[in-house]
Amino acid sequence: MRPLLHRSARPTLLLGTVLLTVSLSAASCDDAPEVTLAAVGRATVTEVVDAPAAVTARAAATLTAPAEGTLARLAVKPGQQVTRGQVLAVIAAPAAQSRLAQARQALDAARRSGGGSPSIDLRGAQRHLDKSAAEAFTQARTAAGQIADEQARQALLAQITAGERSYRQASAAVADAAGAVQRGVASLGSAMKALGAAQKLQAQQAYDLAKSTVDALTLRAPISGVVQLGGTSTAAAAPDLTSLLGGLGGGTGASGGGTTVPAGVAGVPAVGAPVSAGTAIVTIVDTSELGLVAEVDETDILLVETGIAAEAELDAAPGVAYPATVTAIDVLPTANSRGAVAYRVHLSLGALPAGAPTPRPGMSAVARLRVREAADTVTVPASAVFTADGRDTVWVRTADGTAERRPVTVGVSGTDTLQITDGLREGEQVVVRGADRVTAGDRLP
Repeated sequence: MRPLLHRSARPTLLLGTVLLTVSLSAASCDDAPEVTLAAVGRATVTEVVDAPAAVTARAAATLTAPAEGTLARLAVKPGQQVTRGQVLAVIAAPAAQSRLAQARQALDAARRSGGGSPSIDLRGAQRHLDKSAAEAFTQARTAAGQIADEQARQALLAQITAGERSYRQASAAVADAAGAVQRGVASLGSAMKALGAAQKLQAQQAYDLAKSTVDALTLRAPISGVVQLGGTSTAAAAPDLTSLLGGLGGGTGASGGGTTVPAGVAGVPAVGAPVSAGTAIVTIVDTSELGLVAEVDETDILLVETGIAAEAELDAAPGVAYPATVTAIDVLPTANSRGAVAYRVHLSLGALPAGAPTPRPGMSAVARLRVREAADTVTVPASAVFTADGRDTVWVRTADGTAERRPVTVGVSGTDTLQITDGLREGEQVVVRGADRVTAGDRLP
């Protein structure tokens, strides 16, 4: 995005009339500096705030490898339009498949178990089981926290919390049963039954997590849009996900590659190439609705309101005005590289002008926000107004042709013309050039 722009001293003007300008020479002597007068007229003045902006897409999602393996299949091509749920790629991960098979065997064994031998050390078995379960749930939460997709991460964390709650209930039942046996209140068989239920629950949780990872090896489009291979920045490294929980929820995560790509090598994965957990495979960009994000300086932000009209000019398409409308204004500020405070303003792009190129997400632009407008109002050229004694002032040609200094009230400020709400009447003559050479009483021809 461009460096922050400030509002022009007098933003853009839409003129309704033409100001008649007369160039005169001061009558005091032949070599006196030229003084220019202009008639006070009526016009429509529009005040514009310029702000650096960037084109934005409606949405984007990067799908990453959920586990270490190889890219077995790539079902799409760059630039291809895809729909939500469409298969994009398949990751071959023998290690993930092996963990799933082991988890399935452990689950089957737990289901076949009748509760164990009566000679088992209940307290020792429970301590060992509780320790293993605590480690498993801790590892699961750590791995889940590395998933970039917020929805998938929260869903997984909720699943882990529910599983831990269920296990604690089962573990408490085991403890009660074991205590009852030792006190002679309950039978050893009842305690072993509760212990078996806890083992089955733990095995089920491990199986569900392993199956989720294997299911995520088939990457599907979470949104409709256009395909871009790799991440938004393929040379950047994404954080690795654990093999247990990596990529749960479709493999949607942050962009990036599993390793740094050396110079001279394509920065996108190829079929058959090894990938690590977190390697960006495909990015889907929804360009169905394009917009802008502008950074408006704090000195101008109070003038901006939702619904106001704007125009954008792209660096890539100079001279083309793209219509836009302000849709939202951020509440919190954003500090830019120069240390100034700015607020992000969100705009929607309207219909493209005839023959104009279609913007691409990320393109730099200047947004011109029409913050205020005064129609058919008394106006003077901006050069006529100067500051004297803390007031906006002009030099007026009186009826007898002499100069009179008169304070005025400025309303809407255009780039070339200002609205005057008090102090002047239409048709009066004011000095627009050479005002610094005029003194009260000077004759203005």
